[in-house]
Amino acid sequence: MSTHILVTGGCGFIGSNLIKYLSTLNLFDKIFVLDNEITGTAAALAGVPHQFIRGDIRNQRDVDEAVKKVDVIVHLAADTRVINSISNPVYNFEVNVHGTVNILEAMRRHKVQYLINASTGGAIIGETEPPVHELMPVNPASAYGASKASAEAYCSAYSQSYGLSITSLRFSNVYGPLSLHKGSVIAAFIKKILRGEACDIYGDGYQTRDFIFVSDLCQGIIKALERKERGVFQLGSGQPTTINEIINLLKDVSGHKYNLELAYHDYRVGEVRHNYTDITKATDYLGFKPEVSLRDGIQITWDYFINKDDILNSSLTHRAIQNAD
Repeated sequence: MSTHILVTGGCGFIGSNLIKYLSTLNLFDKIFVLDNEITGTAAALAGVPHQFIRGDIRNQRDVDEAVKKVDVIVHLAADTRVINSISNPVYNFEVNVHGTVNILEAMRRHKVQYLINASTGGAIIGETEPPVHELMPVNPASAYGASKASAEAYCSAYSQSYGLSITSLRFSNVYGPLSLHKGSVIAAFIKKILRGEACDIYGDGYQTRDFIFVSDLCQGIIKALERKERGVFQLGSGQPTTINEIINLLKDVSGHKYNLELAYHDYRVGEVRHNYTDITKATDYLGFKPEVSLRDGIQITWDYFINKDDILNSSLTHRAIQNAD
């Protein structure tokens, strides 16, 4: 019997990487993609076998059209911008909470039994002593964190009330190739360096994050698809890294050709100062094991950007950075 998978937000950074990995495996007979092309484009999947459905998770009819064709869903579509969620919490809620409930309702109607829900770690837990783990109480400091906590809660409720099998994966800070239109820190810094602009640092640079290379994250998602363990799992490197360390690594990989300038600003409201993850549960239950070192991952990401022709002139790139968290 054939098995079909739907990836929402499949044209985005993580989605396009994941679909390229899935297309090389024999886990599914057909890959469907639902995306509104606001932050990514269908062109990102050129040459990769899939069926594209242009639609928005906020629109129940769009969701039903996609969900009725599949057996398994990886739900990546989201508004992930922390700072923008503070200035526009209603939009963030509509995408991340209402959109997720639309997915869950469509699963009920069309009898789709398994979902991977993309979540987040630090933004849900808030400011606390790291490493963060799955048993910590939620204490979000931003609307983004609150929306992801709400989406997780709805997934738990639908799992217990309607028998759906759901895995929520809390992603750390993801970086890597195909992130041209991402506004997260490593992609944003590289684009600034290549345009000769100063890299913006909010705080003293000693704030910590957990950076995971995109291929390692995709490995975690695929492991979850294979094992179908219910519940919440943290996916990260398990290691804290300061923003200053990222800057030093970028200085190293970029060499002497580029002048790396820094611009320091005040800390931003809603951002967690220190965060990294305890990945013990994902290791034990999913067999998750990140393999790419930060140095190697940044080198691969730098090489990807160096070979892009549209870094300097892409208006979409500028817009992505302006809207970045």
